[in-house]
Amino acid sequence: MFSWIVLILSGCLEAVWATALSYSEHFTRLIPTVVFFVACICSMLGLSYALKIIPVGTGYAVWVAIGASITALWAMITGAEDFSILRVLFIIGIIACVIGLKLTASATH
Repeated sequence: MFSWIVLILSGCLEAVWATALSYSEHFTRLIPTVVFFVACICSMLGLSYALKIIPVGTGYAVWVAIGASITALWAMITGAEDFSILRVLFIIGIIACVIGLKLTASATH
């Protein structure tokens, strides 16, 4: 169970580094650049730790889905991307698929 918690937190950090990368303006702004590197390293370390227990296909899919969903939602909330009901529904679909992957993962994981 702890591996899943680490994986979820790592997926959240993926959203942090992706957003910070955008805010860094090609690494010309110091704070977002530092946030990018720290979040990226921590996210990768967490993913690596979680994949010791969770199968790589499932773990990677969950990690990407969490990061992509949070990044897309944040972009809509901040106005960086347009909001639409369809986009939100598709993000909910991604989250539903992640839950399905978790529920169908081997009981030993």
